[in-house]
Amino acid sequence: MATKITKNCTAAIIGRPNAGKSTLINTLVGEKIAIVTPKPQTTRTTILGVVNTDDTQFVFTDTPGYHKPRTKLGGNMVQAVGSAISGTDCCVLVVPPEPNVGRQEQALLARVAAGKIPCILAINKVDTIAKEEIFAIIGEYMRYAEEIGFTFVTIVPISAKRADGTAELLDEVAHFAQDGGELFTDGVITNQTDTQIICEIIREKLLFALEREIPHGIAVELERFSERDAASGEPVIDIDAVIYCEKQSHKGIVIGKNGEVLRKIGQYAREDIEKYMGTKVSLHTFVKVRENWRDSPGWIKNLGLNAE
Repeated sequence: MATKITKNCTAAIIGRPNAGKSTLINTLVGEKIAIVTPKPQTTRTTILGVVNTDDTQFVFTDTPGYHKPRTKLGGNMVQAVGSAISGTDCCVLVVPPEPNVGRQEQALLARVAAGKIPCILAINKVDTIAKEEIFAIIGEYMRYAEEIGFTFVTIVPISAKRADGTAELLDEVAHFAQDGGELFTDGVITNQTDTQIICEIIREKLLFALEREIPHGIAVELERFSERDAASGEPVIDIDAVIYCEKQSHKGIVIGKNGEVLRKIGQYAREDIEKYMGTKVSLHTFVKVRENWRDSPGWIKNLGLNAE
């Protein structure tokens, strides 16, 4: 019999692009709710992940990587980070295993300190360095925190990919739980809809397949999402997905010679969507050009990428 939820806690996971925030929230939730790629700015909006343990419900917010925005969309991403920080019980600052405090970390710590938000430092990817190197990283962050008059609640070395140290991190976050019931009903693990997750799965495959500069101008929208019974009686979901890019030259790259790139993207995306939906999927993808959509507030809103 499940224990009744009597406490809840909200925690914002913040950090620079590619620090491992999305991998961490996926590990904590135990399901893939956020796409993960080596490309910076993979996460574009705040994504909530819900974790129930004993009598406490945790709601983690995966935030976009903090960066200097160059477009309206980039500005919205940075704004989303600020909103997540200001409306949370605590923050988890995820940093790479490097013995220096970068400009992104400095800017984030300034926001956290100004809001007087408790902050846990999570040094990620520690499986990639020698154990003795961790002490130098801890020393640099403690020195910088002292310079700005800030104190970390605690420092936890982790490997989000391997789930090392993540249980200890959750225990530390639990100290900020408040009395109260569940914020999300039993069984809910994220605030994302099925269509949002499907669009992100397709975008993930695009990010892996395309050149370095093109993915920032890529967006995905579903034009059709419907279920039917196949001749065998097995349910099938029909999906028509439109891939938007900002330049005509990019459209050719997305499609590839004889449609080879788009075909592979569709194949890999369909396999993951079928795993997620638990049924057969018929996926059709189309590529359209929408110039400078990242600087169009209307298009950003239509795609669900406006700051919250």
